[in-house]
Order: sequence, then C-alpha cells, then structure tokens
Amino acid sequence: MSPKKLNLKDKYKLLTRDLDWEFSYEDRKEAFPYEEFEGIKITDWDKWEDPFRLTMESYWKYQAEKEKKLYAIYDAFAQNNGQTNVTDARYVNALKLFLTGVSPGEHAAHLGFAFTGRQMGGIGARVAAQMQSIDELRHIQTQIHAMSHYNKFFDGFDEFNHMHDRLWYLSVPKSFFEDARTAGPFEFMIAIGFSFEYVLTNLLFVPFMSGAAYNGDMATVTFGFSAQSDEARHMTLGLEIIKFLLEQHEDNLPIVQKWLDKWLWRGYRLLTLVAMMMDYMLPQKFMSWKEAWELYFEDAGGALFKDLERYGIKMPDFTETIKNEKDHISHQAWWVFYSFGHAAAFHTWTPTAEELDWLSEKYPDTFDQYYRPRLEAAAELEAKGERFYTAGLPQLCQTCQIPMFFTNVDEGKPTEIVYRESTYNDERFHFCSNECKHIFDREPEKYVHAWLPVHQIFQGNCGGGGLDEVMEYYRMGLGEMNLDYKGSPDEKRWKKWKGVA
Repeated sequence: MSPKKLNLKDKYKLLTRDLDWEFSYEDRKEAFPYEEFEGIKITDWDKWEDPFRLTMESYWKYQAEKEKKLYAIYDAFAQNNGQTNVTDARYVNALKLFLTGVSPGEHAAHLGFAFTGRQMGGIGARVAAQMQSIDELRHIQTQIHAMSHYNKFFDGFDEFNHMHDRLWYLSVPKSFFEDARTAGPFEFMIAIGFSFEYVLTNLLFVPFMSGAAYNGDMATVTFGFSAQSDEARHMTLGLEIIKFLLEQHEDNLPIVQKWLDKWLWRGYRLLTLVAMMMDYMLPQKFMSWKEAWELYFEDAGGALFKDLERYGIKMPDFTETIKNEKDHISHQAWWVFYSFGHAAAFHTWTPTAEELDWLSEKYPDTFDQYYRPRLEAAAELEAKGERFYTAGLPQLCQTCQIPMFFTNVDEGKPTEIVYRESTYNDERFHFCSNECKHIFDREPEKYVHAWLPVHQIFQGNCGGGGLDEVMEYYRMGLGEMNLDYKGSPDEKRWKKWKGVA
C-alpha cells in the first residue's frame, strides 16, 4: 500500500513544528537570550503562521528551477554582447551605484536573517528567517554574476567590495544595515522584514528594474524580477511578524511603533540614492522619483497603515516631511555627486536639453525655479572647458551618514540647508533633519562611534591627506571611474563600438 500523500498544511507542520524540541536539561532562556532582550513579550509561538507554508524541501525545488532560467538569460546576454544594446554608456553608471551601494546590503541582510533565525524561539519563524537568509545570499550572488559581464568592458565594477567599507557615500547603505544587524532580532525583523521589505522595497526593485528594461539591460531586468518574486514572500513575512507581535501582547505596541518610526525614516533616507538614479542616471526615463513615491508609498503604503490602524499603529508623523521633500531630493542629491564627482566611483554629467525638459514636466512646481538654472550654468561652464569640482568633501549626518544637503521645505525655505545638532558627553553632533536628530537622541550610544568617512579622511586615516593618496586608498584611478562622463574611458569605448567620432 502506497504511503498517504500529505496535504500542504500537514507537510508544513511536519517540516517545521514537528522538527522542534522541548528543552529538558538546558534553560530555554539561555538558548534564546535575545528573545526578551528588547522588551517584546511572546505568549504563544504556535500562533505564528507562514501564509506560504514554505518548507526547505519545496524551497530548493522552486529556486533551482528559477536559477536555471536566470543563468540561461545571463549566458544569452553575454553571447549577444548585450552591453552594446543599452541606451548609452551613461546608463552603466547607475549599475555601478547599484552594485556598490545595494548589492552588499543583500549580504548584510543574509547575515542578519541568519542571526535572527537562530535567536527566535518559535520554529516557524526560525525556518522562515532561514529561507530568507538564503534568499538574500542568492540575490547578491546573482547580482554580482549579472554585472560581472559589464566588468569586462567598463571601469568601476571590480573593486565594489573594497569600496563598500571606504567610500564616503557608501557609508549610507552600510550604516543602515549595520544599524539593523546590531539591534535585537525583533527590531531587525521590523527594520528589514517590514519597514524595508514590505514598505520600501518596491521603490528599489520595481522602478529601477523597469528602468533597466527601458534602457535595454535585460540582464539587470532578469535578476531584478527574479529577486522581486522572492521579495513578495519577504513582504508577507514582514507583515506576518508585525501582526504577530501586535497580537501577542498589548505592551508590544509602543515598542513596535517606535521601531516603525525609526526604520521607515532610515529606509527613506537610504532611498535618496534610488531617487537620484531614477531621475538623472537613466538615459531613457519612464517614471520620476516623485511618481514612484506617490504610487508605491503614499497610495500602497497608506492603504497598509490604514489596515494596521486596528492594531493601534499610526502613520509616522514625518510622512508630511517626506511629502514636502519629494519634489527636491533627487535634484539635490545629483548636484552633490556632480560637485564631488572627483571622489565618487562613477561618472556624472549635466542633463541634456531633452532631459531638462522632462524634469521640468515631472517637477513643475520646483525644478525650473530652483534646479534648472544651476544645471544650465554648470553646462555653460563645461562648454567653456571650466567643468568644476568642489574642493573638499561634504559634512555627513551623524545618523544616516548622508551629506547634509536637504533643505528646509517643511518651513517653506527650499534654499536653506537643514542643520540640527545635539550635544552628548560634551561633544557636538550634526544632523540633516529633525528625524535623524530624534533617532540619535533616543539611543546616542549607538551612533557616537559611527565611522564617518569624511571625518576619517580629514584625520588622515584614509591613505593620507591628499586627493591622490585617498584615491589610492579607494583603489580608484583618477579619471577612470570618476570625474565627468565626457571624455571618460567609458565614453570613448562606447563611441568606438558605435562608430561615433
């Protein structure tokens, strides 16, 4: 007689809860020391439910099939010299920023979920965290593999791991994930599993991968949407953890609300790099940052928080600040990178006349008034052979580590830089916003020791005090990976491929 075939519910129980064990000779609290570390109260881990009821057995079968198709497309892309089919070589600089800024975050998330899975007392949550940990490791592997092809033809891809720990702007994503990883397991799940994965990841993967498609980059499109199919499951996990915590005990609500406020803001600040990529680094544009934010956060995120109201969760107060900033941050970020392009591992440029008109159309209330004159003036200097770079480096926010270029739009002062400060142990610290200052003030011990690259450069800890020494420390040849796109090796190669003088 053939064995009875288990249904999905029974198979999930067999390969999760039935694998757990009761502690007899060891203290359970010593096995899971972080379970009570953050003040979270869990009354019944059996209430945890994975909506997908995914097990390791089905996970490997599903992902193996996906990987076969993924790498087949990679091979086809390489064999057909796919790098020559993108819109133009400016686009590749967006990939450089993605590889150096985003991909290492996948590895950090992998480590974070591995830790979290080990520290959660519930077997269902542990298995789910374990599979997400493997997902994140797969993501960075597929991203590196896709972009390794570009490394054969363009500068700026080969030293991404080295640069991740050193470059001034890469401290932004690095500090975000290290902040999350040094929290307890429940805060990590709120930070990455909910705030980033559920609320913000659509703003990273969907618009950018659509942009890759518009610009003829099928390798990036493929790994992006392969990852996004995993993200759908991650979003469900993130929503499950927040509902689970809120249903377990009423005392969890203020703790969860505090974490939501912190991590939604930190995630939003991180996405400043994505805003700049969408508006300025895609030669063929399809959606502005402002449109993406309204679609994926204001509409979709607003509906989510409406749903969470029954648990007592409130939309963070700072969402009004974000609403006011959405007309500004991409333009402000691009200007910073244009000005400090001598110290960035990708090329910058002034937008074409057509691109300026597109930005005017997408940002009718702000662009022509505040940002177009500046970019046109820069283009005029370029035409005269007077392309400028700002001497020195920008001041960084102590919390988010983004250069302090955000303006005071909340108070109707879009030309005034926001500058906030706090004093802790007789030392003064600087912030780009009220929100970053608030995060610092609540747990200053976590941020006072931040390794701020700009400070380290000025202290002589990054190879030396001169530009040449710092560039060597970065492993960045002057004029190869950095400076203006015009006249760069990337542009020269592209023109040669296309037969353009």
